[in-house]
Amino acid sequence: MNETPSLAETNRLMLLAKQGDEECLGALLERYRAYLELLARMQLGRGLQDKIDAADLVQETFLEAHRGFEAFRGVGERVFVAWLRKILARQMSRLIRRFLGARGRDVRRERRLEQGLDRSSRQLDRGLFAPGSSPSHQASRREQGVLLANMLAQLPEDYREVLVLRHFEELTFPEISDQLGRSIESVQKIWVRALAKLRQQMGATL
Repeated sequence: MNETPSLAETNRLMLLAKQGDEECLGALLERYRAYLELLARMQLGRGLQDKIDAADLVQETFLEAHRGFEAFRGVGERVFVAWLRKILARQMSRLIRRFLGARGRDVRRERRLEQGLDRSSRQLDRGLFAPGSSPSHQASRREQGVLLANMLAQLPEDYREVLVLRHFEELTFPEISDQLGRSIESVQKIWVRALAKLRQQMGATL
């Protein structure tokens, strides 16, 4: 289950992880699974989603984060999330290199992926609603994109899928209808219900 934890709890886990608590490090990373999976999906696009699984990418990212956490010297969630995005970019570059048949590490590709993930993160930060309609005061305490990704992960699968396809992959309703094998009317009804449910979840965080 994906939670929307307080910043104090997140900072506590980070402090204990830096003191060598492996269990707390695992719990800390899990809080960013939904966020990283959504970023990976947005960055891969439909062209690579059939070839590279976002969940596998995130798992590899977590393994590398475990191995390299002793070298992390940052403080705070924003810096930690940026560090995780860098690791995710490296993992994406490695898998893309495998599928494209390229040889050797491509630092330029990694940098492009980092920049793309940063843009996707900012897109998540902006949310799905008009400015001022989401709990923006939360953003000063928690990364808004992380909060949104965790809220989306708590929605029913069909709700989440329609919202992601519509707002982050920017598909039209007819395109979503074709992809999901549902009528356009059905997709539009799911979209309306999903937005209402998400607004309700946002209200519960205030």
